[in-house]
Amino acid sequence: MNHTSQAFITAASGGQPPNYERIKEEYEVAEMGAPHGSASVRTTVINMPREVSVPDHVVWSLFNTLFMNFCCLGFIAYAYSVKSRDRKMVGDVTGAQAYASTAKCLNISTLVLSILMVVITIVSVIIIVLNAQNLHT
Repeated sequence: MNHTSQAFITAASGGQPPNYERIKEEYEVAEMGAPHGSASVRTTVINMPREVSVPDHVVWSLFNTLFMNFCCLGFIAYAYSVKSRDRKMVGDVTGAQAYASTAKCLNISTLVLSILMVVITIVSVIIIVLNAQNLHT
């Protein structure tokens, strides 16, 4: 799809507006009226956003690396986050989104597995302490 501004000119069609392709909601569309004296000419201007915001999840990855580094997944997520930021700085939005998506999946996995490991450890300690108390009584 060509992302440039286009003007659509129609022949006199009895005052009915022409059929336009449905435009996605994220694009800003401004419809300009016809020039004075001509009712059959309509112009549509589409303003495309220049910069696409790509979250790189560096802070989340750094947190997981420092505090919840289950099987080094946090460090790997941090590496992908840095790669995503590098791709974004170069202007490769598609590459940045791919690396960011991988970093996000790794961060979610790290978070879930680390929390699960902490819960299992706490439950195990409680069970061991309760069994030790039962043996001494």
